[in-house]
Amino acid sequence: MKTIPFWSDDFPRPNDLPVSETPPQTVDVAVVGGGYTGLSAARTLAKHGASVVVLEQHTIGWGASSRNGGITGCGLKQGMPAIFRRYGETRARQFWQASLDALELIKELVAEGVDCDWHQDGDLEVAYKPSHVKALQARVAWQRKMLNHELVFVPREALRDEIGSDVYYAGVIDPHGAGLHPAKLVFGLAALAARHGAQLCENTAVQYIRRTGQGYELLTSKGAVRANQVVVATNGYTESLEPSLRRLLIPAGSYSIVTEPLPADLQRQISPRRRVFWDSKWFLNYFRLTPDGRLLWGGRNDLSTDLDLQKSARILHRQMVRAFPQLADYKVTHTWTGQLGIPLDLMPKVGRLENGVHYAMGFGGHGLHMALYTGREVARWLLGQIRQTPFAEIPQKRYFFYRYKPWFMPLVAAYYRARDNLS
Repeated sequence: MKTIPFWSDDFPRPNDLPVSETPPQTVDVAVVGGGYTGLSAARTLAKHGASVVVLEQHTIGWGASSRNGGITGCGLKQGMPAIFRRYGETRARQFWQASLDALELIKELVAEGVDCDWHQDGDLEVAYKPSHVKALQARVAWQRKMLNHELVFVPREALRDEIGSDVYYAGVIDPHGAGLHPAKLVFGLAALAARHGAQLCENTAVQYIRRTGQGYELLTSKGAVRANQVVVATNGYTESLEPSLRRLLIPAGSYSIVTEPLPADLQRQISPRRRVFWDSKWFLNYFRLTPDGRLLWGGRNDLSTDLDLQKSARILHRQMVRAFPQLADYKVTHTWTGQLGIPLDLMPKVGRLENGVHYAMGFGGHGLHMALYTGREVARWLLGQIRQTPFAEIPQKRYFFYRYKPWFMPLVAAYYRARDNLS
């Protein structure tokens, strides 16, 4: 069993990815972070004539962009009913539309030649307990009434047509749900950004950002870069480069395993309609078939970022076999983790700091589509194509009890485990 991400093992970083050994001395925009957010911003900026460099402290796509489950859909981490209550109907509808536009952006990238095994066959949320069924029914009714969004409720007796498991109590299908290959997406996006003129610099850690008159100086491990504008796009890997950004979100671990390739008939049994799945727990599990026919099973069993990967694999395997006993004898080939950026209010963070540095981060596990979208939004903001973005117009909350170390996360984990046990 390998302790590396399956996706980048299956599709390694292309040898012909156009990267620069050293960063340029001067650019219009310096982007810190070589994942979905930063590359999406770089693509948009370069496409419209700006000179751009992407500064990545590891290799392109090293972080969550090549470690996620490859599952996406509409909506944000925060539920839409809560968004309506908190921000009002007008603003909430803007956020909802943004999530739909984010899916269209993925399709746009595919049309531009990013081959990432995209398939939009819908997602299925399954009720983990009988008490969760009413909440699924309420979700269907609320989205139909408030968003004119048609979901399909699946009673327990019909679930076998959707999933090869008998442990769940009902389900809800959303036709927007989709699956893709994360590593193919991030490397394809990088190649596309480079094709438009963005420079990609790997193993280039940014050590500080300093305001200098009308621009900025970034000291990197490979020399200084002067830029007119800076975008920080580091999400769950945000550290002390801009301390006020770290206070906007909490890094948390998400863990995954995949099985060896499964026989074709077993694949059809598990996911007869090629859906992607997640369950209704607070500490949810997400799962799907990979393009080459493995079962990927992931979840947030422990909010820490350093759970032992062998221990994680054992926990995840028990969960997987509970749902799919038919997989008990199939080997697990990979176990890995990636870091999420979880905002305390569960809303994506897009904005501009007092020193003028722009940022986009904080997707809470919904980054596959929203990272791409907010990266583009920041780029459009810098280009003057938009005057503002709705995500920057809401409070960017920081809390007095959190500065750098999330000391309270074990308490939060215990709380959500209790809610799962008692629900």
